[in-house]
Amino acid sequence: MAKRKKVPGWHAMTKGELIKALVRRARAEAARHSKTNGNKPRAANIQAQRRLEQLKVKVAESKDLAFRMMGDGCGLTKDRLVVMVRDPYWLHAYWELSRKSIERAKVALGQYWHGARPILRVSEVLRDGATTSTRETVRDIDIHGGVNNWYIDVQNPPKSYQLDVGYLTLAGRFYSLARSNVVTTPPAASGDTFDKNWSEVAKEFDRVFVLSGGYSEPEANGDLRDVFEEQLHRPMGDPISMQFGPGAHGSPAHKKSNFNFHLDTELIVHGVTHPDAHVTLRGEPVKIRSDGTFAVRFNLPDRRHVLPVVASSRDGGEQRTIVLAVDRNTKVMEPVIRDGTD
Repeated sequence: MAKRKKVPGWHAMTKGELIKALVRRARAEAARHSKTNGNKPRAANIQAQRRLEQLKVKVAESKDLAFRMMGDGCGLTKDRLVVMVRDPYWLHAYWELSRKSIERAKVALGQYWHGARPILRVSEVLRDGATTSTRETVRDIDIHGGVNNWYIDVQNPPKSYQLDVGYLTLAGRFYSLARSNVVTTPPAASGDTFDKNWSEVAKEFDRVFVLSGGYSEPEANGDLRDVFEEQLHRPMGDPISMQFGPGAHGSPAHKKSNFNFHLDTELIVHGVTHPDAHVTLRGEPVKIRSDGTFAVRFNLPDRRHVLPVVASSRDGGEQRTIVLAVDRNTKVMEPVIRDGTD
């Protein structure tokens, strides 16, 4: 029998030694496997923590109603909420709230702050005679941080409304940050408007200011006046002065005269289409009656008006457009004042 040649550094392993070697190897493999897999839960936990922090930041931003001032933001913001009447079915709310007010709300609500959400509370003002009134909450509208104005649809004009902006907790407690002026919507037949920004408000600011009660109670509507003057960069005088200039009241000799003359114009756009069609005027939807007719009535201030009216079939397969161009140019002549001896 040939003898096995020995190789330097190698020796034959007994059965016991082989088993021990295999055990050591298995333990080493298990240790490496455990170490490798142990890093995965840690990485997943870190990622989940980051997502949680991002969600916390988003929630905080959505609840932050503080007004972001231009410039250095020295904290001079005055807490105020003003409401304007745009037409019989729409109100426009505008607010400015200081950082300190938000912090006070957070402290006041305590443990309930976590579940509180920012809202606009719409209340109807019910008149009980000439001097007394009651408020009845009709809606809570969820709002969010990063905005400072909101359009609110209302029904069954004419009605009076007052708004509050604040936080509502899960337990139903409401913390008000600011309360608005009282406004009254006009009757439905008095007009509609589709303007939805300050540049359009500027074109018919006096009408919006009057509908919002700006001239009715000067002291109570100080915030409303301030917001108009700041946004439109012009003073808000009395209605006659704003329409006809500072000389509209006449000379000092005729200061006691109560003879007034005012003229305004409204435009009615009406037509007919298929009852299932979708019609827009200047991009805003128009209500179609059951017989396919429609009519829109709104104020017509001095300027050129370009009014695109678009009708689309129900399935969107057909669209037709008609563009109206209307000019209004009002001239106020100098008054003629005669002495009683003439």
